[in-house]
Amino acid sequence: MFKVTFKFENGEDVTTFAQEGEILLEVARKTNVAIDAPCSGNASCGKCKVKLVAGEMNSPKTRHISDDEYAEGWRLACVSKLTGDVEVQVPDIASAYRSRMKVADLSSREEIAIFEQAKSDVEAAGITLKNSLDIIHVTMDEPTLDDTMPDNERLIRAIKRDTGVQRVRLPYSALRKISVVFRENHFDVQCIVRRTADDIFVYDVYGRNEKVVIGGLAIDIGTTTVSALLINMQTGEILGKASAGNGQIRYGADVINRIIESMKPGGSEKLQNAVVDETINPMIEQMCRSCGFSPLHIYRMCIASNTTMNHLLTGMNGDPIRMEPYIPTFYKTNSLFASDIGIRVNPDAHIILAPNIGSYVGGDITAGTLVSMLWNRPEFSLFIDLGTNGELVFGNSDFMMSCACSAGPAFEGGDISCGMRATDGAIEACTIDTETMEPSCSVIGDEGEKPIGLCGSGIIDVISELFRTGIINPKGKFIREGKRVRHDEYGMGSYVLAFEEESGSVKEVEINEVDIDNFIRAKGAIFSAIRTMLVSLDFDISMIDDVYVAGGIGSGINMRNAVRIGMFPDIPLEKFHYIGNSSLSGAYTMLLSKEAEQKCYEIASNMTYLELSAVPSYMDEFVACCFIPHTDTSLFPSVTEQ
Repeated sequence: MFKVTFKFENGEDVTTFAQEGEILLEVARKTNVAIDAPCSGNASCGKCKVKLVAGEMNSPKTRHISDDEYAEGWRLACVSKLTGDVEVQVPDIASAYRSRMKVADLSSREEIAIFEQAKSDVEAAGITLKNSLDIIHVTMDEPTLDDTMPDNERLIRAIKRDTGVQRVRLPYSALRKISVVFRENHFDVQCIVRRTADDIFVYDVYGRNEKVVIGGLAIDIGTTTVSALLINMQTGEILGKASAGNGQIRYGADVINRIIESMKPGGSEKLQNAVVDETINPMIEQMCRSCGFSPLHIYRMCIASNTTMNHLLTGMNGDPIRMEPYIPTFYKTNSLFASDIGIRVNPDAHIILAPNIGSYVGGDITAGTLVSMLWNRPEFSLFIDLGTNGELVFGNSDFMMSCACSAGPAFEGGDISCGMRATDGAIEACTIDTETMEPSCSVIGDEGEKPIGLCGSGIIDVISELFRTGIINPKGKFIREGKRVRHDEYGMGSYVLAFEEESGSVKEVEINEVDIDNFIRAKGAIFSAIRTMLVSLDFDISMIDDVYVAGGIGSGINMRNAVRIGMFPDIPLEKFHYIGNSSLSGAYTMLLSKEAEQKCYEIASNMTYLELSAVPSYMDEFVACCFIPHTDTSLFPSVTEQ
């Protein structure tokens, strides 16, 4: 047995023991040490870099590590076999998804405008923003020797008397505190309740003069990123917003790898803990702390996520999802509570899950479709959610069809050497001078923020500009030379956006041919899915009236650039609308409104699901899309005319 010590820049060492020949990445996973590995340990992404501090490992040099880096001790954890005792430094960036939660500043209107717009749109469609949570005041007679009714019956009878309901339910969490609250307030209290026509459920009891806010939580669980909103359920006010990387990412960048990992002994618990204990609960804690709110005052949640994420979140067997005929355990369920899966809010908080449509089209899409208002318009509209799983919906108020494609994590910075989420330090927009080949970049963060990587919208811009300026050819290969264009010893070209002295990190920010190839395949998956779905309906691209694009890949997408690289159909730019994180805004409206929740269920039941893998022409379409913009340039007349 060999001693393995994982060292962290801002944390305590983690020590474990392992057998000779074990892979360092697997040892880290077993020890619950977070090392980023989007490719699930296939040595293709180069993200699992660690620094060898002491000891030796059998670790071959790969194309992801330069000679200088190798000499400094940098190794890929996925190809490093133990040959003795070792100490390795795990970079902070490798565990950023767990340790660097981002709590948004809600002081600017821009931060909450998208959610205000979602509320406005659903109200305009005739949906009332009213939910079943309420605060009721209850006054009871104080007990005497002549009136010895127990506290619970006293409360239940008083509520029935005041409201006229037939049934009142009092859970254990409320029952255990009523004796103290009643007597401190002389049996004059206020109750947090869920109302129906003939039933009241009592979540909590407070003194009559105590200031009480009914908290709600909307969560979008993406394959790569998790985002959340803390809201006042009575007013709809957004109290807090946070985002973090999905802790499951160390088990693979895509849902298939995670399902496979979940089927190993103890795997289901590991995947569930990664998203609940390591991601959601810390987000809730940090968000509540920032706005002085108790997590126990969160009485309802709405979660929008894809079908696999739903299964991994709830600890259910997801293996049938990945195998023909691709059958999940559920599409929708109404029986989930916070205590069932260990989310640290009020234990009786009901969890609303946005309904799934198919194995690879989940609640994130039904929630997004809800706020896109596609279902309420006669025009033919296309809704696209850009993420690790690219999902699409096409239709109008009469019909809707959906499908999903495996785009990979490139839109959220995965599989890109300098890729990152859309947070401080990310290049989100870029132009390149045709003559000098010098870039001009917009970086997320305060004025003067130096770049440390590229988020999705930035990657689109950079590749589009490299193609427009003739620096790369349609295959994504570098064909011009210059100060910022270089080739390594393997002949692989790259373009430097920020040299080391210009960047905010210890290395240059660049994009290489492997990155470009990964992104071309991601954009190809999107456009080929669009084409395949339209052909199956006997539609063509010219019949699209509007395109609604969602996804947290930056502050917005340059639609012209997205068309130029062949990601979106070549239609007038005014038809494109970027609507941000529609999954989160959909969960927000479902949380606030019982009618919106019911409308989402209706949308799911009325939507047809197209399984792309069952369409023979899909792979041919995909191969044709793996060029910039496409092998059939007639599909992109505005690009060829430039």
